[in-house]
Amino acid sequence: MPIRPLNREQAWLLPPTLDELLPLDHPARFVAELIDTLDSAEWAELDVELDGERTGAPSYHPRGLLSVWVYGFMTGVRTTRKLEKSCLDQVPYLWLMGMQRPDHNTLWRFYRDHRQAMRKLLKKTVKTAVIMGLVTLAVQAVDGSKAAANAATDRTFDAEGLARLLARTDEAIKDLESKNEGGEDGVDDRLPKELATAEALREKIRQAMAQLESEEGLRRINLTDADAKLMKGRQGFLTGYNAQAMVSPVKPSTDNGPGGLLITAADVAPDSRD
Repeated sequence: MPIRPLNREQAWLLPPTLDELLPLDHPARFVAELIDTLDSAEWAELDVELDGERTGAPSYHPRGLLSVWVYGFMTGVRTTRKLEKSCLDQVPYLWLMGMQRPDHNTLWRFYRDHRQAMRKLLKKTVKTAVIMGLVTLAVQAVDGSKAAANAATDRTFDAEGLARLLARTDEAIKDLESKNEGGEDGVDDRLPKELATAEALREKIRQAMAQLESEEGLRRINLTDADAKLMKGRQGFLTGYNAQAMVSPVKPSTDNGPGGLLITAADVAPDSRD
C-alpha cells in the first residue's frame, strides 16, 4: 500500500476555525456547556465577578479559567504548572481558553480565591452531563476513606462505660461540693470552675445514655462528637466518619482518546460500611 507524504510545513488552503479542531462529542465541550449555562445568581454564589474593572490591564475571563480547572480535574491534570503547559499545546485547553494562555500564577490565584465556592458546582455538573448523554449510569465506581473526627477515641463509651463514668463523676461532684460548703466567706452565686465543668460532664453523660437507649443499633457514643463513630481505618481504629465518592467515566471523544472521570456523588457518613 502507498505511503502518504509527511510534510510538517503543510499550509492550510482554507484556514480552519478553532472549533473544527475539537470533535463534537469531546468532554471539553461538556465543560464549556456547563460553565456557559451558569446564570448571574450562580456566578454570585461562586463569588466570581464577571464584569471586571473599568481600569487597568485586562484579565482573563473567569469562564475560561473555571473551565480549565474543571476540565483539569476531570482528566487528572490538577497542578497549576501542568495546566499552564496544557494551555500552551493541547487543543481542548486552547479551545476552552479561546487560544489564550494563562500562566500558573494566574491559575493558582483563581483557584485560591474560589476553591470553596467551586464545590457548589457538583450537582449541576452531574445534571448537565446526564442531559448531554456523557455519563453512563451503568458504570459507577465507589471508594471511600475514613476521616478522623475532632474527638478522642478514648472518649467513646458503651452503656456500661457511661454508667461507670457517671458514677465517678457523681463522686467527684460530691467531693467538690463538700469542699465548697461552709467557710466564713460570703456565698458566691457562681459555681467554681471545676464544679461547673463536672456538672456539665454529668449532663452530657446522661444525654449520651438516653441517646444510646433511644436509638436502635447504637452501641457506643463519643462524648465530644456524638455523630462520630468508632470505625476501623487503614492504621487501626479511629473515631470519625466515612468519606465516600462515586465516579463515572465520561464517554471519550475517540476510541483512543481519554474521556476522564466525573464525580457523580459525594458524601460523608457516620457509618463504617461503604
